Formats: sequence, C-alpha cells, structure tokens
Amino acid sequence: MGTVGNVAGSGGGDGAVARPLSGFGNQHRSEAVPGALPEGRNSPQRAPLGLYAEQLSGSAFTEPRADNRRSWLYRIRPSAAHPPLHRIGNGGLRSAPFDETEPDPNRRRWDPLPEPPAGTDFVAGLWTLGGNGDVRRREGMSIHLYRADSPMVDRVFGDADGELLIVPQRGTLLLVTEFGPLRAGPGHVALIPRGVRFRVELPDGPAAGYVCENRGRPFVLPELGPIGANGLAAARDFEAPTAAFEDVERPVEVVTKFCGNLWAAAYDHSPLDVVAWHGNHVPYRYDLRRFNVLGSISFDHPDPSIFTVLTSPSTQPGVANADFVVFAPRWLVGEDTFRPPYFHRNVMSEYMGLIEGAYDAKASGFVPGGGSLHNMLSAHGPDRETFERASAAELTPQKVDDGLAFMFETRWPVTLTEQAASCGHLQRDYDAVWQGLERHFRQP
Repeated sequence: MGTVGNVAGSGGGDGAVARPLSGFGNQHRSEAVPGALPEGRNSPQRAPLGLYAEQLSGSAFTEPRADNRRSWLYRIRPSAAHPPLHRIGNGGLRSAPFDETEPDPNRRRWDPLPEPPAGTDFVAGLWTLGGNGDVRRREGMSIHLYRADSPMVDRVFGDADGELLIVPQRGTLLLVTEFGPLRAGPGHVALIPRGVRFRVELPDGPAAGYVCENRGRPFVLPELGPIGANGLAAARDFEAPTAAFEDVERPVEVVTKFCGNLWAAAYDHSPLDVVAWHGNHVPYRYDLRRFNVLGSISFDHPDPSIFTVLTSPSTQPGVANADFVVFAPRWLVGEDTFRPPYFHRNVMSEYMGLIEGAYDAKASGFVPGGGSLHNMLSAHGPDRETFERASAAELTPQKVDDGLAFMFETRWPVTLTEQAASCGHLQRDYDAVWQGLERHFRQP
C-alpha cells in the first residue's frame, strides 16, 4: 500500500497542490508531518519519526555563501538504498558534446513536434534540438522539446547533468518532486534543480513544451543595476513546493541522466519519500504574467536583455552561459521609432519559442510550439511584411498582448542534433521571409 502525506493536506499524486512557499533563493523549510523537521541541528543522532537525514548538494561545499546551494531532506529511506543502475536507451534525448553535425551559421525554424506515439510519458517524449558545451565539464546548455500523452506511472526521473527549466506550451504538468508537488501550465515556467528527482503527471491530458537544460552555474535573478531595486521578475513571485511524501512499497523505475546518457534502476519503493526538508536547493515555478516589463518611454527599442527572467552567469562578467528571456504583454509608446525588434547580428546565440498567440516580429510561420534558431552573428530581424507594416504604422500607444514568446540565449553557438537538422518539421524555406526587402536608398 502507498500513502501520501502533507502538512496542508495535499498529495504527490492525487492532483491536489498545497499553497506554495514564496521567494527565490530563500532558505525554505517545510514538513508534511508536524515534528518531522529537527530543530537546532541538521543531522541529530536519531532523526525525528525514525527518518533518515540526507543532504543534497547543488554546489561545492566551499563555494561562497551567496552561491551555495544545498537542502537537507528527512526521508523514509536514504537515497543510497538502491540496486545498481543499468544503461537504457536515450530515445530522442541527446547531450554534449554535440558532434553529430557541423556548427551551422544558417538560420533555422521549425514547426511544432509531431504528436508522440500513444503511451509516451515526459521522459520518453524528450527530443533534443541541439546545444553546446561539455556535459562532463558541467558547462553549456541543451535545448530540448517534449511531447507526452501519458503520465509517468511508477517512474521517476532526475538529471545529474544540469538543472531543467521547463516551459509548458500546451497542457498542464503536475511535477511531483522530492520536495512536494508543483503545478505548471502554459504561462508558467518550472525550474527543477540538478539532481532533484520528480515524476510528471498530466492532469489535463496531453502536454507539450520546451526545456532548457542548464549545465553551468545555476539560474539566478539578473542584477538590476541602474534599474534600481524593483522590476523584471520579483523574487517573491517564485514559488517552491510544500513537503509531501509517498510511502510506496512496490517496484518503481528510477531514471537518471548522467554524462549524457540515461541509466535506470528498479527500486522497491518510491524515492519521493521526503517527509520534511529545509534549504535553498529547491524546485520553483514562476508565472510569466507577473513579469514587470520595462521599456522605452521616449524613443528606440531597448536591447532584449531587459526582458531577462533568469540568468546562468559564466566566468566572464556580463556574459551568460544561458539566459531565459520572456516577451510578455507590454505597451509600446516610442516616438519616431521602429517598434518591432530591429535588424541585428548578436554575438550571443538565440533560440526562440512561442507559447501562445503571435510574435510581433514575424507575421507568419512562427507558430505556438515551434521555434527558431539564430546562431551567433547570423543576421535576423523582422520579416518583410512586418517591416513594411511597422514602417508605415501610425505611432499611437500600442498594447502588445496577443502573444507570449520566450528566448533561450547562450554565449556559445548551438550545434544541432542530426534529428533536428533533418526532421520533417524543419522549415526549409525560412530564409524566404527576408526576400523582397526592397531597396529604398535615394541619393540626396
């Protein structure tokens, strides 16, 4: 028999989710059973209620206090109690180093992934578009998409290679984690830290979306600099789960992503058996509709860095291993200004996805569930139709609220997987959107 408990009455697998904890980077604490969390120490000689004390480290012990990530878990059985892991097939999942294809400067755009075979869960439905860095050196990032029509049943997943930023595009995900459940649907993002185990349930049916696997330093809120103390994503709007646990004694497959490959072991119990916890290495969700968009109130289009929600810093100040950027509803009021994104060539590489609606720089072809890749210094910008419309538009205050787009940005080129370079949903005529841009130059 299996039981689920939570101090607020929610359960890991029953679809109910308790009121989450508030704040990004906080030292949270939560217990599903009163008295399960020891007071005044982390590892007493005997942990309360016969539980096992276990530390989960997301950083080196000696990293500065501001960067240190760790949580203490009080669980029914220690994580060490498991049989050997064995390699299993990776399916559509790929990892760094990405060497199936040559780095390609061409601009690429894809339609949404085809529907998965019946019975596909979140892990089986992961499909890698590309990435960079080295999985063994804990650097770089990968871009995955997912399609799933079935929940994970007696199956749990954890990624030892990096943290997972999940961007739902269709369907709600119930992420049943070691720390408790989080519900995330379109318009939310969910962050699963490196090594945290979770199961994905589909309370509303089939689901699809995007995943940024960040192998560099963990995502943090960007510095605000001259913006001041407020703006962009507020720390208080990030929500961590409250403790819940599964007391399940039956076979459960535990899948681990390790150095780019999937490994699995058949446990005789669920590893989602944490009765209490405290720390700051925890999952989060964030509602993108709460992003405080900033912009010009005079002229010109600001750089998209002002739309950064989360950033993974690199060793070079100001240059990100990975950024997550959102283009949320906002007002455009710039005078004598071309208001959509301008033509540009950036040193950073950009993958864009669309959650809903339309994107203001592309009149057609960029659809929800699809994506585009513009590698470093590849020229891109508005398509011909958008350019002509925006160049002639009456510049009254304009509310842009018919779409929700995002961007994964990275300092290194994104090399495609073979499956992304040759798939049927690749738009092979993408370059055509810039054809027909006429010469308007007139010699004075």
